[in-house]
Formats: sequence, C-alpha cells, structure tokens
Amino acid sequence: MTDTVRSAPAAAEEQWGQLPSPQAGQAAATTPTAEPNPVRQRDAFFDNAKYLAIVMVAAGHAWEPLREGSRAVTALYTLVYALHMPAFIVIAGYFSRTFDAGPGRIKRLVTGIAVPYVVFEVAYTLYTRWTDQEPDRPISLLDPLYLTWFLAALFIWRLTTPVWKSVRWPLPLALALAMLATLSPSIGNDLDLQRTLQFLPYFVLGLLLTPEHFRLVRRREARILAVPVFAGALALAYWAVPRMNYAWFFHSDSAEELAAPDWYGPVMTLATFGCSMVLVACFLAWVPGRRMWFTVLGAGTLYGYLLHGFVAQGAKFWGWYGPAWVHRPVGAVTATLVAAAVVTVLCTPPVRRALRWVMEPRMEWAFRRFR
Repeated sequence: MTDTVRSAPAAAEEQWGQLPSPQAGQAAATTPTAEPNPVRQRDAFFDNAKYLAIVMVAAGHAWEPLREGSRAVTALYTLVYALHMPAFIVIAGYFSRTFDAGPGRIKRLVTGIAVPYVVFEVAYTLYTRWTDQEPDRPISLLDPLYLTWFLAALFIWRLTTPVWKSVRWPLPLALALAMLATLSPSIGNDLDLQRTLQFLPYFVLGLLLTPEHFRLVRRREARILAVPVFAGALALAYWAVPRMNYAWFFHSDSAEELAAPDWYGPVMTLATFGCSMVLVACFLAWVPGRRMWFTVLGAGTLYGYLLHGFVAQGAKFWGWYGPAWVHRPVGAVTATLVAAAVVTVLCTPPVRRALRWVMEPRMEWAFRRFR
C-alpha cells in the first residue's frame, strides 16, 4: 500500500462528546425538578477545532498525489501532518478524562468505535480491491487499513485511560514507550500498534490538560505570537523538504524501517512531539470560540473522516489527477477547495442522520441492563 492508505483523523460523537458546562452541572445538582441526565451543552470552541482539523485531514489527502515535483505542496503537506492528527488526539484525550471503564462507557466505546472500525475495515478492503486493482486483498480486522487505524488506536487509548490517570508520571512514561516503539520494527502491523504507541503521548497529554490550559492558548498574546510561529514553521518545512523524511510525522514506522540509525527514533520522537505541540497550540489559539456557520459540523467529524476516504481513493482511480494543470498551483488550490467542500458535506446533519444506524448503532440487544 502507498502512504496514502497508511495515512491519517475524529472520533465518534460519543467518544469526543462535550463535557457539561459548570452551570449545567450546578443546575442539575441544585434544582429538585432537574432531569437525572441533563442534556450536555456543546462547546463551540471544540466543535470549531474539530471541523477545521478535519478539513486539514481532507486537504492533506488531496495533496498526496501532488507532492512529486512540488516543493511547496510537500512543505504544506509536512506542516499539516505535523498538526492535524496531534490536534485530534489531544482533544480526544481531553474528553477522555472522565472515562472510568463503567458499563455505560464500555457500551459507547463498542458502539461508537469498535463497530464503525469493523464496518469500515471491511468496506475499505472491498473498495480498495477495486481502486487499487488488488482483487485478492484479504479482509483482516487485525491489520487496520487506510483511515481505520485511528479507530483501533482510540479504542486502545480509551481502555488504558484508567492506567494513565493512576501512574505518577504519565507523560514521561508515554514518551518512553513511544521512543522504544521506534526501536522495535518487530512490533508488526497488528492493530497498527507501532502508530498507536508513537501517538500515545498526544493522547496522554490531552488527559492531563484542564480548561485553564485552553484559556491560556486562546489569549490575545498567544494569537499574535501564533502568526510568526506558523510562518516560521512553514519556512522550516520548505527548507526541510529535500533534507528530511516527512514520514516521521506519520508515526507509523520504526527508525530501521525509515532507513535511519536506531538513535534517530527516540530523538525524532521528542523532536516531532515538540514541533507538533507548538503547532497545535498555535492552531488552537486561532480557533474561534463563538458559534460559526461550521460549528454544527464539528459534531459530525467522524462521518467526514471515514467517508471522505472513499472519495480520496476514488479520485486517483478515476484519473482526476491526470491533467497537467492539476499539478500546477491552480490545480493544488482546486484540489484543496474540492476536498474541503466534500468533507464539509459529509459532516452535515443530513448525512449523520442517514448513516447513524451504522456509525452510532444503539445495539441495546447486545448489552445487559445495569441498574
């Protein structure tokens, strides 16, 4: 498979779900007539962040066939891959802080993550048999294909949340595991554990964050500082194109598999983590905190994430990248706009309503009732 099939972003609505606001929680506790399960109020800031990040995911996939021969596109591609998945994973970790492995949470983990994983693992295998002209490609639930790796990883990260909440130094421990993973090419492809371990520190960092941390990066000073930092990062990415293998930001291979000395693995783990966290902070600094026209789409990022892959894979098979003009600047801009439009449509409420039965099934029949 090409790195297109191996590349990454959003989780099921239940898994990303919004924490209730303090006011809502206080009302539930003090008002005798409050319902036992008050409706959770969504935070526009996080919905905005998820939507903007999923647009970057789609744009990154649209740029993949345009990298060859274009240093500018490759630089943008590198910058986006250093940012979008870390942003998603940090947010996923932040909203996993209350995960306690109780029956209700396990049920939502199965229906919102495990079931879509199985469905789309099968669907992508059948689809890429056609688009990649590999009719014998086997269906393997242990070897995540294309975008499904994120669901497998999120399932594992969520299940291990109580461990990270219990140990004394969770982030250093997660970084140590990520560094060791880069030294272990024998980990194999089962559940894409290499990528799961290398991205683990971002999830653990999210577990450690508090609302105050997000308020800090949204201050006016942070927004101003984010501009030169982003500009500098883009210039650095452009400089690094002929000098660095951007696959380090995929976090899917060991140092040996990237044809690098073993000691590169731990060093690049720390370097990419630092770079990505700076970019995530800059990105969050500029995410609007108020409701925007796209805020409602933040609730459907899992749909956009999993569904846009069919278009991204089909675009190459259908020859959309064949014309010469597509590989010029106007083509890159067009591909970006088309990708953003496609993923936007796939995040809309009508699409969510139409596919909720498979993306977020209730499956009451499969679970025991607990009092």
